[in-house]
Amino acid sequence: MTTTELIPVAGGGHIWAESAGDGPPLVLLHGSVHDSRLWNRVFPALAQHHTVVRYDARGHGRSTLPTAPFRYEDDLLAVLDRFGFQAAELVGLSMGGEVALDFTLQHPGRVRSLTLIAASVGGHEWPQSPAMDAYVAALRGSDACRIAEAELTLWASLGDRAPGFDVIEPMVRENAERRAAAENGHALDPDEDAVGRLDRIEAPTLVVVGDHDHPEIGVIARRLADGIPGARLTEVADADHYLPLRAPERLLELLLGSHVFVDRHRARSRG
Repeated sequence: MTTTELIPVAGGGHIWAESAGDGPPLVLLHGSVHDSRLWNRVFPALAQHHTVVRYDARGHGRSTLPTAPFRYEDDLLAVLDRFGFQAAELVGLSMGGEVALDFTLQHPGRVRSLTLIAASVGGHEWPQSPAMDAYVAALRGSDACRIAEAELTLWASLGDRAPGFDVIEPMVRENAERRAAAENGHALDPDEDAVGRLDRIEAPTLVVVGDHDHPEIGVIARRLADGIPGARLTEVADADHYLPLRAPERLLELLLGSHVFVDRHRARSRG
């Protein structure tokens, strides 16, 4: 059975969330200019093994726009509390991975495991390039059309003939409109950059990257895998930044196999 919730958040407004299934709690976090549709092709299968929750981050999808300073990590905490999850497995892509990582540093007891897909990380300095400069300029300019075109050009490198584009394009274009409006909000960054504190992560961690993603995402993936104790790194073939929509079957294999990884990690810790 699938249920939806409108979860009140600090500063007014709400987070839209959907839950399904029964079993160990698992929460899915999407990236910037995305929403919970990112998980369309893995959500039903995950619900056969987990109590799985996906939600639209503040200012995305069906969640309300920010009207006051807020933190994505605080919103994630509100989601966990609303569903009564004392601890959950977190799966985050891009910005969602960065949020999951920051949350783990702030609330280590609330995280059972981490899966970081094409994740960004606070404190990593990106090299300059014309394509990235154009993308950043589009975001700062709050021009929805430019944001969408830059997002699709830079991050959906496999194009419209690869699987998942029927979900990717409308999701990006609709959230580009909302992101342009959300620029009037005042999202706050974490107090410290996570990149210098990776060695503090104790949760079992899987780092996943597509072989057609932006090269710098691969650099970050290796940095995460090297810095987080015991982390594993897996590259997925035929996938760009939209890995859950491009290669859902492979991602499901990795996610549903994570229980073995968690159990082995705990066994080592007890030993």
